[in-house]
Amino acid sequence: MSAILLAVFNDYEAADRMRVMLVRDGFPTDRVHLTASCELGCAGLEPADSAHAKCLQYFRTLLKREDERELPEILAKRIDSGAATITVLPRGAVETERATELLRQAHPADVLEHDCKKHGWEHAASKRGGGAYWVQHIWLEHSPDNDCIYCRLFPGTSH
Repeated sequence: MSAILLAVFNDYEAADRMRVMLVRDGFPTDRVHLTASCELGCAGLEPADSAHAKCLQYFRTLLKREDERELPEILAKRIDSGAATITVLPRGAVETERATELLRQAHPADVLEHDCKKHGWEHAASKRGGGAYWVQHIWLEHSPDNDCIYCRLFPGTSH
């Protein structure tokens, strides 16, 4: 899995405001997940009998490294206690930096970063002859003569 930012908020309302802020800022809704006891989100799709077990499975799919082994249980218990999480799946360094900035401004109780320093190429799929899908690399750089895609997505920010 690629970069993950996970912020823990002490209450659902704060997490919900953060989700709205991220989406308004340009993050696609499929890459901003809210998990709370009243709204399990993606965790609710896990095949388990209880909300706790669903959250535990969900967080285990996100946090798989050996040094993260205890985190899914801790996060599931925090959800049980009324906390809520916002998970952002940023693509590339610019989105990671912007999501980190927005999350920190909201003063969450905790922020976890998973593989946020690993930034490979950003990709777009394109269809080429014979119905096969090929991955094309997109390399857009900002210059004084031309705004890059990030300048258009995040106006007013420096990157």
